[in-house]
Amino acid sequence: MTDIYAILKQYWQYDHFRPLQEAIIQSVLDGHDTLALLPTGGGKSICFQVSALAKEGVCLVVSPLIALMKDQVMQLQKRGITAKAVYSGMNHYEIDKNIDLAVSGQIKFLYLSPERLKTEMMTERVKKMKVGLLAIDEAHCISQWGYDFRPAYLEIATFRELLPPQVPLIALTATATPEVKKDIQEKLSFKANAQVFQKSFARPNLAYVCRAEENKAGQMIEILQKVGGSAVVYTRNRKRTQALAQMLQQRKISADFYHAGLPFAERNAKQDNWINDKTRVMVATNAFGMGIDKPDVRVVIHWDLPDSLEAYYQEAGRAGRDEKKAFAVALYQPTDLHEMKAKVEAAYPPLAELQRVYQALANFFQVPVAGGQWQSYDFDIAQFQQTYQLHPLSSYYALKRLEECGLIAFNEAFYKPSQLISLLAYRDLYEYKLKNRALAPLIDAILRAYGSEVFGNLVDIQENTLARALQTNQTELRQGLQLLHQHQIFHYSPQKDKPQVLFTTPRQEAQSTFIDYETLMKRKQAQLTKIDAVAQYAHQQQLCRTAILLHYFGENLAEPCGVCDNCLSLKKKNALPTPLDTALTQKALAYLSTQPCSPEQLRQYLQLADKNKAASLIQHLLETGLAEYTDNGNLQTIS
Repeated sequence: MTDIYAILKQYWQYDHFRPLQEAIIQSVLDGHDTLALLPTGGGKSICFQVSALAKEGVCLVVSPLIALMKDQVMQLQKRGITAKAVYSGMNHYEIDKNIDLAVSGQIKFLYLSPERLKTEMMTERVKKMKVGLLAIDEAHCISQWGYDFRPAYLEIATFRELLPPQVPLIALTATATPEVKKDIQEKLSFKANAQVFQKSFARPNLAYVCRAEENKAGQMIEILQKVGGSAVVYTRNRKRTQALAQMLQQRKISADFYHAGLPFAERNAKQDNWINDKTRVMVATNAFGMGIDKPDVRVVIHWDLPDSLEAYYQEAGRAGRDEKKAFAVALYQPTDLHEMKAKVEAAYPPLAELQRVYQALANFFQVPVAGGQWQSYDFDIAQFQQTYQLHPLSSYYALKRLEECGLIAFNEAFYKPSQLISLLAYRDLYEYKLKNRALAPLIDAILRAYGSEVFGNLVDIQENTLARALQTNQTELRQGLQLLHQHQIFHYSPQKDKPQVLFTTPRQEAQSTFIDYETLMKRKQAQLTKIDAVAQYAHQQQLCRTAILLHYFGENLAEPCGVCDNCLSLKKKNALPTPLDTALTQKALAYLSTQPCSPEQLRQYLQLADKNKAASLIQHLLETGLAEYTDNGNLQTIS
């Protein structure tokens, strides 16, 4: 068997595994179905990637997020590991090519969106693949009671039946309640000898703080002025990301904003500036952070409370991955929690509205009844809403619920670079070039830029680079590439940067559109219950916040964290003078009423040898409003 330490060193340049990683990998290599629960930043991907590299055959990775898939494929390729992905928005040729690479054993990892598992192309071709491992990322998506349910995940168990019985399965997630943990194992048909590994959800270096605050802006600025280093501010509202970033910039705090509605190139530039410390604070929606490995984030501030403790734990957990002191601060107003519940109510439109939006969507793309399955479309949601006079928010939520019902896949932030592959061998391409002199410079430029790789693989290309090399503009360049595509010399797939809609089932007739509304209502109730848990966390002023979070995830904390706001508040209360010290307090006030004095003079007057006790007494006088500091640092009574 291949040495897993040698793999770790060769591809990641690490000498040691993090806690639990080695045990998880060994479980997979021993043939066990394995559930790995590792907190955000705990190194989940290494668990299945090293396992796969130590085994023969291709590793099929099911992942719900296109951005996460593409990021992991890119990271693997940078390490010299062959990997490809298949997801909605790709054309038939690209999907066919990437699946064929897995069949022929030319790649080690094939990433798949869950919807792709049901396609005939995949179910037939997987029988010809030598599969070594099936990895399920973000496995909580399989549970209807999880915080990010994806119905297509329920098809994984059926898909698994197509694989040889000895192929192990590894499921990975950062957050799962006991109920969701059980759901994952049941719905993925874990075998009897399955093993479960769970790293503690405790983050000793992360101080959780939750404040009811009328002046959120002032509090946010104060925190960022006190806590240096990189920071993230999360808010639900896209417009607010820009407004808050501008507010911080006006206060001379380096900041930028990020959300899924921005063009891909702009999102990438903003992200890179933040990662490379050119921007200090990123104000963003929850579209930011997934797959980003920046260990030195010192504070994560939530301007708006997330709608589940799972989401909060994951987003807050992006702070302090370097295991140095960091802060996770949630700001809220009493009305926020009522608004969260109102949004959940609005997020589940009536059944008739769901049916109306579904039929409008099918008509918008001219999908015939019983047709359209696995067809992916560029989606201009504003034009769609305007065409059918749909309420923007209600129709948006309807699309989300239709996705939840398994009728469509709706991807708001999509980007796929332009790609190219030669359909001819080099000799045939050379002969074509001799007969088509006008296109010869373009073919030469392609070969100079991308070399022999263009003959075997779809390669990402940059039209602007080719245009500069040919001293032409991008419009003319694209026309040339389209011509080569039409002549079937190259397969050219232009860049896409629009939201995508994929029909995962054949279009249903208007009068018989099946939507399981009863299950949707149960999910709505489950979501309201999650908001109640967030409310309890926010309102709690005595219990350790780490203990609250751990209890939610089915783990008990041996002792309070000692660093959250509630723990620090309790420490201060315990340090304050007891009723037995009332005489000491009165003596201090009597002395201060005659003249202001320094803290050290007061300690000496009271004849307190214990400096900590003196400090606690002074803190008590200040917090109870009995004394205050003068401009020159002396203590005086407040009249």
